[in-house]
Amino acid sequence: MKRFLLAGFMAIQAAFAGAQSGKQLISSTRHFVQTLSPDELKKAAYSFEDTLRKKWTNLPVGLVPRPGIRYGDLSDQSRMAFHRVLSSLLSSQGYLKLTSIMQLDDILNVLYQEAFDQGKINRETFTQIRNLKWEHGNYYISVWGQPQEKEAWGLSFGGHHIALSCTVKGEHLSLSPLFVGTDPSEIKSSKYAGWRVLSKEEDYGFMLVNMLSESQQSKAILKREVPGDIITNPNSSQRISEYYGIAAGEFNEAQRSLLEILIQEYIHNFEHAFAHDLYSRILKTGLNKIYFAWVGSLEINKPHYYILHGPDFLIEYDNVGFQNDGNHIHAILRETGNDFGEDILKKHYLESKH
Repeated sequence: MKRFLLAGFMAIQAAFAGAQSGKQLISSTRHFVQTLSPDELKKAAYSFEDTLRKKWTNLPVGLVPRPGIRYGDLSDQSRMAFHRVLSSLLSSQGYLKLTSIMQLDDILNVLYQEAFDQGKINRETFTQIRNLKWEHGNYYISVWGQPQEKEAWGLSFGGHHIALSCTVKGEHLSLSPLFVGTDPSEIKSSKYAGWRVLSKEEDYGFMLVNMLSESQQSKAILKREVPGDIITNPNSSQRISEYYGIAAGEFNEAQRSLLEILIQEYIHNFEHAFAHDLYSRILKTGLNKIYFAWVGSLEINKPHYYILHGPDFLIEYDNVGFQNDGNHIHAILRETGNDFGEDILKKHYLESKH
């Protein structure tokens, strides 16, 4: 009973806060757009109906160009304004994760430069890596349609290891899919040694699978090769519609609590109102309907993968690494049936004269 009362309170709270946060997002995005010159605006602005809005990739910019204006080319004024946009969309933890992922690209370049200087990689390999063009400034911003309350519009932010897709209609918001990644997942040399940007996504996953009993692990751990990437990656036609592993209905209280913490680690990357609205929907549907599956090693620094799948959402986490060292994370959160605002747009078109 307490859980349902809490879910109801959270839903009411989120509905009130959602209207305010929606207005804040419109205001911050408008301000960002106003800081752009006419030439910059041509690069950043697209029609909402443009099919590019629904395309994303996790590959480096050197392999797949992105639409929009390059973050590194913005003026200081525009960068400051864009960070206000990110703050409107993300919680403090989500904001710090995404900005740290951007910074990690520069650190990755430093690590490869050191490896080249020390003779650990040859010039050909070093040149190939540099041509991938990952760096802090190589992230791209695009605005789809006009930021306003009455008509649908969107915002995208993407580059190496970030794909943020936002679709807005009034107070309704979709942030699906959200892809994040880190390479390395743990820095092991230089003054940055020990830095782990997506630490809890990894730690809570290991904690949960190792908390299971032998009989529970026999259901949760799938006997197959660790995927080379998340299964629902942008270059794959595969979508996960079936449930794998063990149902949360078979968890004890401690295991269920840790499952909630792991789910919330992903959801609470988003701004408060949106995060609580999504989580209240998950609680309403029921935690017992969520499945957890694991593939690979139960030890760190070895390839491993897990999936959390319920009627309302899908989370995939994959850590393989180019050298099979379990040190390169790809992770994604999707709302079921609402990628790129599909669900809220369906309602919008049914209610309008489009």
